Amino acid sequence: MTPRRVISHEAAVAGAVRHFLRNGTVDLDELATELAVSRATLYRVVHSREQLLGHVLWTLCDLRLAAARKARTRDGVDGVLEVTRHFAAGLPQAHALITFVTTETELADRVMYSTAGVVHPRVVAAQREIFLEAGCGAPADPGVDLDRLAYLYTRMAEAALYAGLLYEQSDLDAPEKALRALLTEVWPDPAD
Repeated sequence: MTPRRVISHEAAVAGAVRHFLRNGTVDLDELATELAVSRATLYRVVHSREQLLGHVLWTLCDLRLAAARKARTRDGVDGVLEVTRHFAAGLPQAHALITFVTTETELADRVMYSTAGVVHPRVVAAQREIFLEAGCGAPADPGVDLDRLAYLYTRMAEAALYAGLLYEQSDLDAPEKALRALLTEVWPDPAD
């Protein structure tokens, strides 16, 4: 009897990220071969293709968000919007993501935007952190819940960015005005 090859969740996700970047999807049979494990072993580690894709997309999103956050030069509402612009700027070159979104649209919707999935809750948590990093702090109205605001901001930005991926429109001007209106309602400009 040959011993089973053991693979960690992190190694499976890292392999899946490389596979996704080459193919714009993840084929579990091909990935199992690439990782030199059986398909059954791969499933035991990643649970499902949908969940694995969630981890892959979050990994890629987290890298892009980290770069966008690092590139921020402004504070306050302008800083928050700047992070969103930096994040969005690279999406037209995200060929694997565009392939996935346009060829497996329903799956992409579930993986990227389900509140029960891997990606969306983490993006919302990151957005809350971005508010704080940009110095927005506590909302002017104590009745505003920062977590709910991060959720709403994220949903609005996702809608604009996803439409851009699906329909190859990179115009963020109108959505940015809506996002600015949302944020300046919560954090009014002290100059006004």
